[in-house]
Amino acid sequence: MTELFRLSATELLEGFRRRDFSPVDATRSCLDRIAQVDPVLNAFVLVDEARALVDARASEQRWMKGEPQGLVDGVPTTIKDLYATQGWPTLKGSRTVERDQAWDVDSPAVARLREHGAVLLGKTTTTEFGHKGVGDSPLTGITRNPWNTDRTPGGSSCGAAVSAAACMAPLNLGGDGGGSIRIPASFSGVFGIKPGFGRVPSAPAGLIGSMSASGPMTRSVRDAAAMLQVLCGDDSRDWMALPDLQLDLPGSLEQGVAGLRIAYAPTLGAAPVNPEVAAAVARGADTFRALGATVDTIAFDLPGAHEVYYAINSVAFAHTVASVDEARRPWMDQGLRVLAADGERLSSVDYAQALHLGRSRIGAAMRKLHETYDLLVLPAVPIVAFDVGLDFPGDRGGEWRADWTPFAFPFNLTAQPACSIPCGLNSEGMPIGLQIVGRRREEARVLAAARAYESTRPWVMPDFNFKR
Repeated sequence: MTELFRLSATELLEGFRRRDFSPVDATRSCLDRIAQVDPVLNAFVLVDEARALVDARASEQRWMKGEPQGLVDGVPTTIKDLYATQGWPTLKGSRTVERDQAWDVDSPAVARLREHGAVLLGKTTTTEFGHKGVGDSPLTGITRNPWNTDRTPGGSSCGAAVSAAACMAPLNLGGDGGGSIRIPASFSGVFGIKPGFGRVPSAPAGLIGSMSASGPMTRSVRDAAAMLQVLCGDDSRDWMALPDLQLDLPGSLEQGVAGLRIAYAPTLGAAPVNPEVAAAVARGADTFRALGATVDTIAFDLPGAHEVYYAINSVAFAHTVASVDEARRPWMDQGLRVLAADGERLSSVDYAQALHLGRSRIGAAMRKLHETYDLLVLPAVPIVAFDVGLDFPGDRGGEWRADWTPFAFPFNLTAQPACSIPCGLNSEGMPIGLQIVGRRREEARVLAAARAYESTRPWVMPDFNFKR
């Protein structure tokens, strides 16, 4: 019999329904898996075995009565440590956050998961305040990629990606304000989707606002669709959340791509792409052609996107750092302090131009593209995972850069849904991610395209086993 920790959420739910095993069995299996591999991988900042088993027993009773509470009742789930979770500290990868305070509120995404019966195992690691795209923080140290523990899993949702890849939990909540779901999904060989702005409620409001979104990180598209359906529930704390329009993401998965028009961009502008990454993504575009879509190879650019993103992002993190007691700021990640210092120097006029004029120009360019094309396909990241301990390829600290992820942050600026799905391995055996971008509010189409690709080119995770 397959070990329960290796099963998808979909498979677990079917097993609960048939009474082949229970939520307690599944939860114990995932907790044992965490104990086995996390001492090496370091994906968790907190694991609450006692609380998880209490919730699993309650779910077991509901299933025994044939009355499951929701779409993911009994499924082991993790929460990125940027999301408020009642009863657990939310330390945000930082030594500057006081543990000794009331932790009595769930963020909207966590509240929706609880309402649907998810069994929360614990909180996963993140970079400090989610500011960079790799997998280390002053609080938790280095989180490692299970494909090669000397490589970064990507970030800032590093722990969520590793939890999914190493089968520690089938459902993992990540967040993406500049690629923080799609970068680690690509580097770690899992599926991750950044919903469009407003699809998943968020509170409290953040300074990057409509650039950020909460989303699933899973081993299958089907699991991600079910989890995203749960996350989309309404929450009065977010006045900008989209209304519930009877979205049925799981029910829309098998629509396929036949008849769609897809733009395949090998790059954006002149951004260099590793040849092995480029070849894998090109094969992905061919897969969509074989599935019945019209796929055009296009030359495309979003000029100025990096400068616009950097301006908005740096001001947001300047506010974050300014809110920390001055005596504690030397404890913070050096790259974060550099980013914040750049934000402090930016004039209000330059910030306003980036926030409004810059974003509007980039959003309009994408809107025009989607007048012709239903989807855009391109690399998620132009490289594969690099060595741990680096802030970006080839360097550590002293500055903050996002130019090595040129295909991620533009779609935070445009607030569109975008996902990364594994599309192959390079010659070193490291995963490569293909990115699918959809029109605003068309998460269902992005998921259906990803599911069509997955059905044709199924992805099998290795049997990762690590000794303490």
